[in-house]
Amino acid sequence: MVEDSNERQEIPGMNLENKYSEKKPAIQESNEKVQKEMEKTKKEIEKLKSFILKKYPFTQAIGILPPQSIKFFIDEEEVPKETEKYIHLNVIIPEEKIKKMSEMKKDIVKEIGKQKIWLNIKTPVDIWEVCLDSKFELAGAIAMSFPIYDKGILGALRVAEIHKSLVLQKFEKYVVSYVIGGSLIRGDTVKTSDVDVFVIINDTDVKRMPRVELKERLRSMIYQYVAEATALAGVKNILNVQVYLLTDFWESVKDAHPVMFTFIRDGVPLYDRGTFLPWKALLKMGRLKPSPEAIDMFMSMGDNTVKRVKRTLLDLVLSEIYWSVITPSQALLMLYGLPPPTPKQVVGDMKDTFMTKEKMLEKRYIDILEKIVIKYYKGYEHEKIKEVSGKEIDVLLQDVEDYLKRLKELREQIEKRTQEKTIEQIYNDLFHLLEAIFGKKSQAAILSEFENEMVKKGKFTEQHLRTLKNIISSKTEFKKGKSNPHKVDEARKNASILINDLIEYSQRCELLPLEKGKMRLKYKKSGKDYTAELLICSGEGFLFEERSIKKITDKISDSNMKEVNDAVSRQKAKKDLEINPKIFELLKKELGNYEIVL
Repeated sequence: MVEDSNERQEIPGMNLENKYSEKKPAIQESNEKVQKEMEKTKKEIEKLKSFILKKYPFTQAIGILPPQSIKFFIDEEEVPKETEKYIHLNVIIPEEKIKKMSEMKKDIVKEIGKQKIWLNIKTPVDIWEVCLDSKFELAGAIAMSFPIYDKGILGALRVAEIHKSLVLQKFEKYVVSYVIGGSLIRGDTVKTSDVDVFVIINDTDVKRMPRVELKERLRSMIYQYVAEATALAGVKNILNVQVYLLTDFWESVKDAHPVMFTFIRDGVPLYDRGTFLPWKALLKMGRLKPSPEAIDMFMSMGDNTVKRVKRTLLDLVLSEIYWSVITPSQALLMLYGLPPPTPKQVVGDMKDTFMTKEKMLEKRYIDILEKIVIKYYKGYEHEKIKEVSGKEIDVLLQDVEDYLKRLKELREQIEKRTQEKTIEQIYNDLFHLLEAIFGKKSQAAILSEFENEMVKKGKFTEQHLRTLKNIISSKTEFKKGKSNPHKVDEARKNASILINDLIEYSQRCELLPLEKGKMRLKYKKSGKDYTAELLICSGEGFLFEERSIKKITDKISDSNMKEVNDAVSRQKAKKDLEINPKIFELLKKELGNYEIVL
């Protein structure tokens, strides 16, 4: 029996949407309930924080511990199991206020009332003592607590804990100790305090690479995690990381290095594989003692430091003072137009150029330069001067200030003179060309003729005329003491264009008559085709054949390039080309029948 295909059948899952729609109001109602509870809890926490800070303003930090970390506190605090679902509030107070802890706990618990909040109060010393008992998880839990209030200790501890986790995740097999120190341990940290961290790397089991290479590679990678840890922690603290090889560290401990003793005495490990804590215990027991050799070495370091500081101060001061006068002096000599002098040449060049030759610099300033360069710096180089007093340094610095101030004035003098020479040179070059075109006339006459004969007739543009007027006005202003470096520079750039255009125009005028007198001749000789060139200038003709030059006047005679050049020079002075008809008659006798090829 076949069923009717049009009969509607119930497909599993078809009404899921309708069923979900029925449950939707219940889910929405549940979410709203959770949201309300969270808002209520947040207000309660804020109210509790305000109470704590108002009554106990010395509080250093208040944080909410991560739920998974409660188990680390259960051994220390007899916490009922049902309170594992409570909000665990951790409050940190200074060690000197430990006597207030009992009173504080009683008041806060009373304020909490029936709220589901469990209270933990600790001092920084409590946290460090837990770390010294190798219970690093508890310190990690406090570090990763959600900060409700923090004067700096939680942020500093958090950035160190995150950095430690990143380092161990990558290099746990090499790291034997991760230790914090500095202001964080002393208890005077603030939100901008540096966080001092020491990482000790085990290099005793490294076979594939040198120990130094291992240290450098791991150190660079460990430093790379600093920025990442700071960003994740969301703090302003700067993480200062020092990386030591285990063998080097032990060597320093054996020699009783004061830095390492301080580090072992004050440092607190956030991670240790049985290396740092034994050293700390030995130090407390007085078992780490410096050898006589170490005492002698550290005693001698004081004397060496004094000598080194004096030497460094001498080197720094004299070198800086020396170069502070040498470099600007070199710059002014180059500005004047001399090639860059070597430091040894500077004193002589400054004296010869600006004092003796130009009379622009007074002897007092040359004396200052000689004193700094020759007496002090050369004396220091040859070890004649081994120490300078504070008074001498003050005098030298004052001399340097006076010298540099005078060099700035000298620069203005040089630039003014350079500008004067520049505008004078531009003006002379330009009017020399204009006189070659219009003849020797007054400035006004040349300007007028340039405008009427060149600009108005379209041979030059209005821009050329403006450039010419600007050059004249720049020279006039400069003579009146109205120096304008920008205008001089602009005039120089525009003048180069005008001068080039005038030269090109003059060359065209000179070559035009010569071009008219140049002809190419084609003729036959002994049945073969030949070509020659004819140049007519100054009423004379010059015939250029394959290997000879002949001059044609009333007769044909041998010639040379000197006679050709002389004739060309004479023609340049003339405006019109003179052609002697007899030249062509003589050519016919010389070449026979010929043809002029244009």
